Amino acid sequence: KDRLYVTVFEGDKNDGLGEDKEAYHLWSQIIQTDRIIKAPKKENFWEMGEIGPCGPCSEIHIDLRPGADRAKIDGNSLVNQDHPQVIEIWNLVFMEFNRLKNGSLEKLPQQHVDTGMGLERLCMAIQGKLSTYDTDIFAASFHRLEELSKKTYKARDSKEDIAFRVIVDHVRAIAFSIADGQLPSNTGAGYVIRRILRRAVRYGYSFLDMKEAFIHELIAPLTATLGETFEELSKQEETIAKIIKEEEQAFLRTLDKGIRLFQTAVKEGKREISGDFAFELYDTYGFPIDLTQLLASEHALKVDMPAFGAALKKQKDRSRKATKIDASDWVVVHEDQVEEFVGYDQTSAEIKISRYRMVEAQGKKFVQMVFNLTPFYPEGGGQVGDQGILRAEQEDVVIFDTKKENNLIVHYAAELPQNLNATYEAEVNIVKRQDAAVHHTATHLLNHALRSVLGNHIEQKGSLVHPDYLRFDFSHFQKVSEEELNQIEAMVNTAVRDNIPLAEFRNIPIDEAKAKGAMALFGEKYGETVRMIQFGDSKELCGGIHLPATGNIGLFKITTESAVAAGVRRIEALGGAKAYAAIKAEETQLNAIKDSLKNPKDLLQAVDSLMEENKSLKKEMEGLKNKAAGQLKEELIKKVVQKDGVNVIIEEVELDAAQIKNLAFQLKASMENLFLVLGSKTNHRPSLTVLLSESVVE
Repeated sequence: KDRLYVTVFEGDKNDGLGEDKEAYHLWSQIIQTDRIIKAPKKENFWEMGEIGPCGPCSEIHIDLRPGADRAKIDGNSLVNQDHPQVIEIWNLVFMEFNRLKNGSLEKLPQQHVDTGMGLERLCMAIQGKLSTYDTDIFAASFHRLEELSKKTYKARDSKEDIAFRVIVDHVRAIAFSIADGQLPSNTGAGYVIRRILRRAVRYGYSFLDMKEAFIHELIAPLTATLGETFEELSKQEETIAKIIKEEEQAFLRTLDKGIRLFQTAVKEGKREISGDFAFELYDTYGFPIDLTQLLASEHALKVDMPAFGAALKKQKDRSRKATKIDASDWVVVHEDQVEEFVGYDQTSAEIKISRYRMVEAQGKKFVQMVFNLTPFYPEGGGQVGDQGILRAEQEDVVIFDTKKENNLIVHYAAELPQNLNATYEAEVNIVKRQDAAVHHTATHLLNHALRSVLGNHIEQKGSLVHPDYLRFDFSHFQKVSEEELNQIEAMVNTAVRDNIPLAEFRNIPIDEAKAKGAMALFGEKYGETVRMIQFGDSKELCGGIHLPATGNIGLFKITTESAVAAGVRRIEALGGAKAYAAIKAEETQLNAIKDSLKNPKDLLQAVDSLMEENKSLKKEMEGLKNKAAGQLKEELIKKVVQKDGVNVIIEEVELDAAQIKNLAFQLKASMENLFLVLGSKTNHRPSLTVLLSESVVE
């Protein structure tokens, strides 16, 4: 207890807020008042952004310094001073206010305490360590990294030791993200994961001399340490390692290419590495600027840092502009505590607008509205949000999207309805809703079929349920064979023909749903009560829109199977009318091919015969062309013009690129000191071929 300190908010004049006396009073009943520190807004007022929920906070700090150090300097003076052993281990945020667009604060209708603990820091305190990296959370990872790098971690501040810490920390972030379904990519959250992984690779490359992929080798010790608590790590250990290994190898190839580019720039005799070139290495090849500076220093060069900074700022400004969302404050029209969703049972309802706000994003202005109740399904669980119309006597307002934000179902429209106090008929676009339901129910059947045919190692890695198609990503270590795809498709269509009725369980305890065998999906956050969807043996926790029975799908057709990343495959498929239209289009194309081939009895044999005939004719034509090229060679030799001891041929020929190249090398072999230029116009495309003998080059 004598190592603990707490902080409370001292107030802020600009916000018109006084000292948090309630927190001070509560703490004074638990801890000595000289251990309660009043702190300014910078330290003890939490905000999620420029607008939104916020409030004062109270933090618990601990002094982990040795006794001798504590005797010299009182820990009270080191709280919030970035001392590595006087650290915050717990934070309590009192969500009291909403920050408005104009900067002012209003009281939230519901207030609560948002509490968070630092796991590693608590371990550090309990285990008596002076750094989170000295705790047993990281021990196994450090040991394996020592084996791989043939170097020893000394827990100091050398570049090698910093690299050790960066790598084991980053590995954990990457592994958990992939386990939760976020794959490395070039956009969004996936790009963040890719950058974190590349940073870890680069630290190993630069400071531990690790030129081969190694990060994936650290997944096993991570799982050994945390896999029992976080089951997703254990279940997906092999998949995570494969994804990381492929990413590493791709980045190492890119890194190698960047280094070669750098070496080329050095050979050009430049005295300084330009900021634009340094930024190109950073942006295209993943080179952090300090690696470019390190390479430059090895060649006694400097990097134009001001120019690099300008290029980086320009990119960040572009990025901010592209992603910036400017939203006004919510305007409350009617007070309503619960915005009820009735879309499972209704596709239309009489509604009132409870609140709205104006939004501008990517140069477009639109309005977001919340209703007192709604039949519109918000984007979630892979399913796209509903579209539809608000109808009143005098106007129709198109709803072009529906999303969920902070437990509010938000409806997007191009313009604000004229009469905000009117009662509107909210009508979902039934055709799009039905098509989305077809593909959502088909997704559940597909998931079950994949596990039945390929094995229980199948884990969903992402899905998109769209009115036009479905996309399903899943963990699997090899291409799904044609035979397996046929089995999967047949299994889904069997379930369709069996017309299995929907069994829906709403608001049941999550433990009860799991006991019934329901599968929980990656990335979804479940409360204490859940909704379970069952079609025969297919049982999943799901909030999406489904058909009353599988027969309503009508028909299921897999269109493509492809790779997304190492250990992750993707199937795209169609259901219902979309599947029928696709099959009909293929049939029309097939009939057109039959007509072209005079309706043969055996179409495949007819196509094979046609291909063989084409192959034979090509070979015959090639022979004729080569013969013509041989004659042309003799004609060109006769046209040689000598200039200063050089044999010059400049002519136009009627040959394709491959034949010209072959002819050029034949001419080169036939005479010395050759300077050859051949022009051609094949299929209306002009080209020039230039060849010089080595002796002419010299």
